[in-house]
Parts: sequence; structure tokens; C-alpha cells
Amino acid sequence: METALTKLTAVRHPLVQTGMGWVAGSRLVSATANAGALGILASATMTVEQLRAAVREVKSRTEAPFGVNLRADAADARERVRIIVEEGVRVASFALAPSRELIAELKDAGVVVIPSIGARRHAEKVAAWGADAVIVQGGEGGGHTGEVATTVLLPQVVDAVDIPVIAAGGFHDGRGLVAALAYGAAGIAMGTRFLLTSESTVPDAVKAAYLAATVRDVTVTTAVDGLPHRMLRTEFVASLEKAGRTRALAQAVRRAAAFRKISRVSWPRMIRDGLAMKHGKELSWSQVLLAANTPMLLKAAMVDGRTDLGVMASGQVAGVIEDLPSCAELVSRVMAEAETVLHALGALPAGQPDGVPSGPM
Repeated sequence: METALTKLTAVRHPLVQTGMGWVAGSRLVSATANAGALGILASATMTVEQLRAAVREVKSRTEAPFGVNLRADAADARERVRIIVEEGVRVASFALAPSRELIAELKDAGVVVIPSIGARRHAEKVAAWGADAVIVQGGEGGGHTGEVATTVLLPQVVDAVDIPVIAAGGFHDGRGLVAALAYGAAGIAMGTRFLLTSESTVPDAVKAAYLAATVRDVTVTTAVDGLPHRMLRTEFVASLEKAGRTRALAQAVRRAAAFRKISRVSWPRMIRDGLAMKHGKELSWSQVLLAANTPMLLKAAMVDGRTDLGVMASGQVAGVIEDLPSCAELVSRVMAEAETVLHALGALPAGQPDGVPSGPM
């Protein structure tokens, strides 16, 4: 299925595995790439040395294109960019909008730049700065999320920019891919669906918690860091919501120190980010430590397997996912479902196996 996304990134299928911290490591990314989709390596939870090693590990497992996700505001962002360029990584994605200068630096080196955004104005900004495409996540998506549903946000962004738009938030199958294409997207990005695959290194107990969840077990809370955060509803999440400010602050400072060793985000930078968050909002100082608190809570679950002490970021689709296919099985299934739906809609002539013809997507 050829779309603007497959042309831009040289992947076979218009599917993206998102750069989930502690989850999107070399094993998952290489399996995704070998399946013909775009795997994104999460670097924010890696040291610089670990990032280079992970990139080389992916390259040893696949010859297919893949990407790296990074924080544009990290103190060592340019060092990480240098690794991407030196190692010949095809795509750089960002959870926070990169600067015009950083986009230009990557594009000059032949790297495709795809920021993730949650609002039309952010898409317009990065498009004007030269971004090659954007991932737009609606409120159904896991982790930090907005209030606008994908079905409302996606067409807004598609109409606002002239670059390929990749839809995220609420996708897990071929029907969703076809729906996104109908809105004008060039493909879909999935996090929770790829987290729940056999190549994902998330502990079995955590995967079991996701598979057991219903749609009512996925909640949005501000208890972790003051921002809307979609995750599985657990007793630990309830305890965070009830925790006193002194106890919460002590926990947040401890986690901040741990994350700082990994991310190399300076204390002054954390404080500046915190003050920017706090401005105009009723946030406690424990919530201000966003950059540190959340990653360590995620690590407790995604790496250590502590469903009782960790946060399990989750899209709403967790409530309808029931199995753990391999990445190859998942990608093949999604594309087959999409083809079936397109034939049923009359979008494909009978007997045409190669997907929709290229057009404005």
C-alpha cells in the first residue's frame, strides 16, 4: 500500500510503531522494521552511549529503515542528533517540537524529521519550520494526551498542513487504517498495539494486566505530573491521587535524581520546565517535576514488572486488544484487514492486491 508515508520513509506499509520509553528498544524496533513498518527507537530513557549501542543493535538485526525518537529539549540533544546522522538512521521523531535549527540540521544530513503534535497550531508551526511529516495524536492515545478526539483533530491538521499526516490515538487494526486514510492521513501510528506483541520486552505480568483491562479500566489522571495522562486504572494510580503533597514531593525529587542520570537534563532545566508548567495552573511542586517523575514510574512497570508500583501508560484500545501476536503477524493482519475493508467499500477493483493507489494521502 503506497502512501506519502511509505514514499517518504521507504517502508513497505503505512504503519508506525511509536517511540515508547522503556518499551521501544532494539528488539521491538527491529522486529517492526523487518515486518515492513516504521519502528521508532525510544532514546529519552537511554544514555548517549546506550543510544548508539541500541542503534547499532537494530542495524545488526535489520536492513530496513527505522527511526529514533528524542527530546528536543535535552541538554545533549545535539549529541544524540550526531549519533543519528553518523549511524545513518532514516527518521528522527520528537515528542516535543524541535527548533527550526534542529530540523534544518537533520534535514541537511538527509534525515527525515517527524515531530509528534497534539494541536493544529503545533502542526502548522513545525510544518513552517521544515518538518517532513507530523504524527498527530488524539485524546484516545496513551501517555500525555489532549482532550480532542482523533476523529476531530486529524481532519483539522490534514486541512491545515501540506505535509504527510500520520494518525495516532485509537488505532489497532486494518479498519482504523482505512478510516485514517479516509480522513486524509498517510498512515497510522500505534503504541499500545505494538507494546502487546511477542517481541515487546515488557514483562509478562504487565502484558497480562493490559490484556485483562476493559475500556473502562483505562483512565486519564493528572495525579502523576499535573498534566492529563492516559493509563491503566490501578490501586497505585488511586494512591497517587490521594497522596499528600509532602510525600508526593519527596517521591518526585527521588525519581527526578534517578532520571537525571539517564537523560542528562540539568536541574536548572527541570526547574525552568516546571515553572513554565506551573504558570497559570494549580500544580503542586511534586507535579512540577514532570520530566523526572513520569519516566521512573513507567520504568517500574515496563522494566521491573511492578504493576503495584508503576504507571502503565495506555491508549483506550487496550480494552479491545486480546492477543500477543508477533510484529510480523500484527502488520500482516492489519494490512489484510485494510485490504478487505477497501474491497468491501468498492475502493479497490476485485483482484487488486497491492492496496490503494497513490494519491493525495
